[in-house]
Amino acid sequence: MQRAREKLVALAQEWGIGLRQSYARVGKRAAMKQGRYAHAKQFNRARRELRRLKTYLGRVIRDIRRKIAGNEALTDAFKRPLWLAERVMTQQRRDPLPKVYSLHAPEVECIGKGKAAKPYEFGCKVTAVTTTNRPAAGGHFVLHIDARHGNPYDGHTLKAAVEATEAWTGVTARRIYVDKGYRGHGLDRFKVWISGNKAPTNAIRRELRRRSAIEPVIGHMKNDGLLGRNFLKGKSGDRINAILCGAGHNFRLLLRWLRLLLSMIRAVLRAERHNLNAQPV
Repeated sequence: MQRAREKLVALAQEWGIGLRQSYARVGKRAAMKQGRYAHAKQFNRARRELRRLKTYLGRVIRDIRRKIAGNEALTDAFKRPLWLAERVMTQQRRDPLPKVYSLHAPEVECIGKGKAAKPYEFGCKVTAVTTTNRPAAGGHFVLHIDARHGNPYDGHTLKAAVEATEAWTGVTARRIYVDKGYRGHGLDRFKVWISGNKAPTNAIRRELRRRSAIEPVIGHMKNDGLLGRNFLKGKSGDRINAILCGAGHNFRLLLRWLRLLLSMIRAVLRAERHNLNAQPV
């Protein structure tokens, strides 16, 4: 709410609208107090400061609406910012409408991770498909990657990911290895193997143990690439960023393999030159 009020005040100043009060000083103080009280688990005091922030935001919204009434240019300029600010101010915990977690990217979703260190992540889900225990020369390549909006259940994204992978590669997947989040996927149970389940053969057991090899691939794309933070706008930007991160990971593997090949060629040439110099004349 503090950020929504700041954006509205800045936009009003940009258009030359004089507000009765900007609440810059008291709003900043209330936001700081709310964060401190919430961190100290003093939730009654934190809710009091949150109500104060909501009051400041509502006053700014009503003041701007009075000032822009009858002006079409100002109404068009403030239409979306005012809608976002009112959505932030009025949204409740169990609202059926999608919540606004970010003003500059309203399509951002809250994804529950269930981890103690990071219980939630904000963004969108990304589905990635890689090779199994028989990678191509060069490493663990990404075969398919795409952003999934709407915070879908992991198992419901498996069919589309497998179909897209088979269409891109031209190879039918014989066995698919996934984690426990994909339970209830709806595909052939003899084709999809979930980690933690009992494997019938040694080959499937070995490949199932290799399923976790996708985790460092995701970590590299988040840290070495830009999968952890997207700078492209909108839902289409999320998909483009995911595809570029997968392509960048594959290119990094190819470059590493080419550097290794070049170093091996140099070592062989150096050894041959040394042998030629060591021969007696």
